[in-house]
Formats: sequence, structure tokens, C-alpha cells
Amino acid sequence: MKRQVHYFLTAVLFFTRIPCPSWVDHSPDYINKSSRYFSLVGILIGAISGLLYWLSTQVFDNDISVLISMISSVWITGAFHEDGFADVCDGFGGGWTKAKILTIMKDSTLGTFGVLGLLFIIALKFLALYKLSTLSTVLPFILIAGHSLSRFVATLLLYTHPYVRDNDSSKIKPTTKQMSTKALIISGFFGLAPLLLLENTLVYLSLFPVLLCYLYLGRLYTKWIGGQTGDCAGALQQVAEVVFYLSLVALWKYI
Repeated sequence: MKRQVHYFLTAVLFFTRIPCPSWVDHSPDYINKSSRYFSLVGILIGAISGLLYWLSTQVFDNDISVLISMISSVWITGAFHEDGFADVCDGFGGGWTKAKILTIMKDSTLGTFGVLGLLFIIALKFLALYKLSTLSTVLPFILIAGHSLSRFVATLLLYTHPYVRDNDSSKIKPTTKQMSTKALIISGFFGLAPLLLLENTLVYLSLFPVLLCYLYLGRLYTKWIGGQTGDCAGALQQVAEVVFYLSLVALWKYI
């Protein structure tokens, strides 16, 4: 049990700015095994974001409260996944060979495709969440489900697609090893369980667009670079989260 707690805290340390005990570090072995708790970290981030949304609604209107919740999630994660999404936009938007795409994604400079991609996906996320806030009283639970589900989809990509970047040039060397099936099942449990909070079976229909998102991006990554990198997983997390929210907006008229 103590080892499992260590794995979870390692995931928290790696993917968030939340302080952890001094005995938790970036040990490669623990980071690899912490992948099973990526979705649980999503639950934690979604819970904090949802709580701040609810607290903000006691003072502000829904639009401001939604924006505050979004800012909180970006701050907690250090824009970890947003950075990956921007890198993928730049790489796949400006590169025409595997080597060029990987080189562009590794470059810390933000390009035109990355800027536009971030603007569009942040705008979509805000509009979808704001619309949901006007349709439902359970937006905090939706945030928890969105953050956990999207991180499970990202871990699914890590499980099914090979890592293609040279380890010597990797920004996240410890996560390049193949995930175990056990780790994927644990991640899937924490990724899907928060959907029960929404108390309506129709919300499970949102899994189909999210699955299509995973299949499409997985195929795109395989076609152009032969697999995935950490940036690819981060981009999928962002897109899957937004697709989940948009799916709920479309479904809400039937809920």
C-alpha cells in the first residue's frame, strides 16, 4: 500500500505543482509505474477546479466562475498538457517529415500553429463549459469527469502506440517505457468512475466521440511519426477533454 501511495504522489509531483513530501522524487522507475494513477491525478485537478468554480459562483456570474476554474487547472498543472498541444500543432502544422515534426515539437519556441491552436481550444473549452453551466447544476462533477476521462485516453495512447523519440533527446525519458495492462486497467477505473457522478446513463454516449478522437489522433500520429511522444499524449488529453464537454452540450437537450 505504501508503494502505491508513492506511485500516486510521484504522479502528482510530475504532473502538477501540488507540493509533495520530500521523499517523493522524479525516480524513473516510480514515474513509469505512476502512469496507473494519471487519471486519479485528473480527478484531483478536476475536484480543485470544480471547487473553485462553485466558490466563485457565490460571488461572480457563471462566465467569470468558469474562467477562474480554467485558470486554476492551468496553474495547478503548469500548463503541462497545453504545452504539449501547442507543440503538436506546430510540429504537425509545419513539418512534412518525421524528423522535421519531431524537431519542431522539441523546439521551445511557440509558432503560429501553436498560438492559433491554443486560442481555438481554450475558446472552445470556455464556451462549452459556460454553456454547460447554464444547462446544469453539476458542472463541478463534469469538470472532474472531463479531467479524469481525458487523462485515461492519454494513457491509452501510451499503452497502444510506441514511443518514437530518441531517449537521449526526450524531455520525459522516464515515461517512455511500455505501460502494463494492469496499469491501464487501474487508470481506466479512475478515468471512467467519475461519470457515475453525473447520474444519467446518456452521458456514456459521450464516450464515442472521445473514442473517435483517440482513434483519429492515434492514426495521425502513426502516419506521420510512427507512434507517439509525450507531447502527443498531452495534445490528446486536451482535445479529448474539450470533445467530452462538447458532447455533453450536444447531449444535454436529451438529459
